Amino acid sequence: MHLLELYCHVDEFIKSFLPEWNKHLLNKNKKKRNRPARLSPSEIITILVHFHPSQYRNFKSFYLLPVCRYLQSEFPDLLSYNRFIALVPTIFGPLCAYLQSQKAEFNGIGFVDSTPVIVCHPKRIYSHKVFKGIAKIGKTTKGWFYGFKWHLICNHRGELVSCQMTPGNIDDRFPLPEMTKN
Repeated sequence: MHLLELYCHVDEFIKSFLPEWNKHLLNKNKKKRNRPARLSPSEIITILVHFHPSQYRNFKSFYLLPVCRYLQSEFPDLLSYNRFIALVPTIFGPLCAYLQSQKAEFNGIGFVDSTPVIVCHPKRIYSHKVFKGIAKIGKTTKGWFYGFKWHLICNHRGELVSCQMTPGNIDDRFPLPEMTKN
């Protein structure tokens, strides 16, 4: 899928999803800053999704090299890498919903993996209040973390077949039976 097609597809989804999403958010009557970012949610999701079929091993290299250098005309209001990363949690719910809507067909051969979604530094676990009771302490090959795990199943072409988010202390094998139904 070309970048423009991807953006149009994501933007169409976001325009129908965000109004419904905002209806169900908690504390919708509280006043809060609602200044829009320079990049729209559709542009942020497009860049994140466009990273995965690229040949880059990490997102920082992808963002700083091809996106900032060669895609400036497609994204004229690009942000610094640090600001872009700070905006990613704001579109995490819509990104998950978009990925769920794009599931591919499963033909019997699948690849399973999980990755941590770190909420805060391990030193701040006990003073962290935002996800208290929801996020849990887990361990990966790189060490301890506090947050969630994102479990993915891809088919032989690398297309997303199923995804699920669990607390960080859940064994990687636990969500597989439900993810492989149907």
